[in-house]
Amino acid sequence: MAARPSRHLPGRPATRPGGRVWARRIVAIGVAAALVGGGVTALVVHLGKDGKKNNAGTRDGGSPTTPPVDDPAPAAAGFDAAVGKVVNPSTKKGGTLRLVTANDADSWDPARAYYGWVWNVQRLYSRTLFTYATEPGEKGRELVPDLAEARPEVSSDGKTYTVRIRSGLKFEDGTSITSRDIKYAIERSFAVDVITGGPTYFKELLDQGQDYRGPYEDTGDGGLDSVEVPDERTLVFRLKAPDSRFPYLLTLGATAPVPKAKDTRGRYGLKPVASGPYRIDSYRPGVSLTLVRNPHWDPATDPVRKALPDRVELAVNSSPELNANQLLSGAVDLDASQTGLPPAASAKVLTDPELKAHADAPFSGVTRSIAMVSRTAPFDNAHCRKAVLYAADTAVLQTAQGGPTSGTRRGNILPPTVPGSDDYDPFDLATGKPRIAKAKEELTRCGRPNGFGTKLVVSNGRPKDVATAEALRQTLKAAGITVEVDQLDYAKYYDTVGSPAEIEEKGYGLIMTNWSADFPHASTFLQPLADGRMIVPQGNTNHAQVNDRSLNDLFDQAGKESDPGKVAELHRTLNHKLTDGAYYLPVVATRNLNYRSPRLTNVYVNQAYGMVDIQALGVGSGKD
Repeated sequence: MAARPSRHLPGRPATRPGGRVWARRIVAIGVAAALVGGGVTALVVHLGKDGKKNNAGTRDGGSPTTPPVDDPAPAAAGFDAAVGKVVNPSTKKGGTLRLVTANDADSWDPARAYYGWVWNVQRLYSRTLFTYATEPGEKGRELVPDLAEARPEVSSDGKTYTVRIRSGLKFEDGTSITSRDIKYAIERSFAVDVITGGPTYFKELLDQGQDYRGPYEDTGDGGLDSVEVPDERTLVFRLKAPDSRFPYLLTLGATAPVPKAKDTRGRYGLKPVASGPYRIDSYRPGVSLTLVRNPHWDPATDPVRKALPDRVELAVNSSPELNANQLLSGAVDLDASQTGLPPAASAKVLTDPELKAHADAPFSGVTRSIAMVSRTAPFDNAHCRKAVLYAADTAVLQTAQGGPTSGTRRGNILPPTVPGSDDYDPFDLATGKPRIAKAKEELTRCGRPNGFGTKLVVSNGRPKDVATAEALRQTLKAAGITVEVDQLDYAKYYDTVGSPAEIEEKGYGLIMTNWSADFPHASTFLQPLADGRMIVPQGNTNHAQVNDRSLNDLFDQAGKESDPGKVAELHRTLNHKLTDGAYYLPVVATRNLNYRSPRLTNVYVNQAYGMVDIQALGVGSGKD
């Protein structure tokens, strides 16, 4: 998948221009029940702790050796200073935060948004039951109460979550926010013919056979049966089966309250009612968004946001080059989408020490990889797959992707921002040096001592991926592996690679792909790529068509485990076994080079989003 039209269509990784790559596969209820049979009480008790430190990742493009990034965050300066530290800490209020983006939001309706950067911006004006900690480094992945006053109470069987919301919460018009407003917001996400484009996790997990179609077709008074509101400050969620992902779902925009009387349905994104410290003053689709202070936001009810600027202006300009020029000249403060500077601006920043000191290249949470289809000969033989891994020149592949500031070489596909990640590298991929002799040994073991031919499919809408495919074709020649590269139009690509029957018909052995998770939980990264029970006829994301019972069993164990540290350890083991099976050739863990204005304060990268935390920013002296 690529930079999202996913955080994408259900079951279909895709790219939305200007958005962070997001990907998800909704687990069907029957499969989910098989995967998550244990209690999750301990997970909620440990809310805010994600287990072991992640020591993976680099800043030089070499092997993953980044030190832990969850140390206390003193003031920092210089290149990558906002990765793990806070740049220019300040409590100064006032001024205007000036943002720019090449592409407008997919929607400002919190329930419909799926661009990662939009989720980041929405924290300015909408609040959800829970959110991510406003901290640099690994701490930014921790779940913290937002509208909720505390962690959920969870039943002993892990099926019932009771959440109390804070008192004194108000909408921008001064009316009180109640639990019914939050339930109504969740119910809206079930009206998929009207509230299109956003995550559908709640529909998958909470419908439970009711066939609920949202409040616009609801003729009764009860609404969604699985969510109860016994009083104005309490919500009770009843799951069909325990699911350790559920606390993360309570961060989604569908839990941002919506007053029923002001729900304009499909047009709600033009002016959603604010629950956060800012409200929308004006919105011109495709042109601009302006936020001003919400006079009814009470900071005493909000431990997350400091709301430093008086005003936030977002300009939409379709020219990335013009946007970059405005950034470097000081006319704007930050690219809201944070998908990276265009090539000319990147070169300018990296060669100018003064400019480079105000730039960061954090991990985006995406891994670009090449799937080896295990049902396409000769990749039905693990030794032939291993031959490709040994023969690949990953340094050349990294260069094709844009070099060290565009991505770091990895020995496995789990990105360094996901709990359970480490620097496991049994094929020495992070060194960037092909091992042709080892590749030829594996070819002999798979019965192809003279090599073999295969076909690689890539989208022509991603020039870097096309360059990477060509680079792989060239590097594999030394081992006797010949690759035919088939470029497909973007409109066709994801339909094709999501159809195992079409892959078989066309004889594709290699698929250029990439993946990220909707939230920092390794199941949402690894399971769509490697759970054999999730291979489907259309919209398939298990491109390597992995179906290993031992891996499936590990997914089950991780789903049943409630302790976050143990969950991370199980996913680490699972990732190692998947790597050993040689199903994916990791190309790079992607990084985005972005520039931040020197006048910005409280700048840090939040790992949950893989980008600078916009709600935390201030603007220097507080003056424009």
